[in-house]
Amino acid sequence: MPSVVGLLEQRELSARRRVDDLRAEADRIQAELVVAEREWNEWVVARSRVDEVLSPGGGDGAGPDAAEGPSDRGEPSARPASSGAAKPKSVVPVWRAGLAWSALSVDYQRILQVLADRNRLGQGPLTCQEMAACFGLDPVPGKIEALRSKAKRLTARGWLAEPAPGRFTLAKAVAGQGAGS
Repeated sequence: MPSVVGLLEQRELSARRRVDDLRAEADRIQAELVVAEREWNEWVVARSRVDEVLSPGGGDGAGPDAAEGPSDRGEPSARPASSGAAKPKSVVPVWRAGLAWSALSVDYQRILQVLADRNRLGQGPLTCQEMAACFGLDPVPGKIEALRSKAKRLTARGWLAEPAPGRFTLAKAVAGQGAGS
């Protein structure tokens, strides 16, 4: 008859192998996600550039105010109305001068507000775990990773800067613009 300790060791080894396999799979998926997000961002930038070139005036540097009204083709404004925040799950636009924080969903605006407050007080960058604490979230991996994903997306779109790995602050241009102006 096998010993109880031997059976426990077998189960522990089996569980450890499963955890290692799942971690490897998660790392592979995370790396694939980074590549996919980078490619997506490049397409967003490309479309934005084409829109600038094809806009009335031929992209002659008319400035951000030129995109506020509907285009000659009857399309809606590229800039959301200031009546409220963007809908949850909406695409994070690439930051440009004059783009209001209201173009972002409320979750992203909260991240910017916390970092703007820290910037105003002369405090340094925040980690996602510290952000979770600011929002009153439980410091569990799922919540922290969700914040990290949002912060990385904001960084990729030019809203935030990541001066050190895992530490986020407002991008210089965004910080200089003030709170959502």
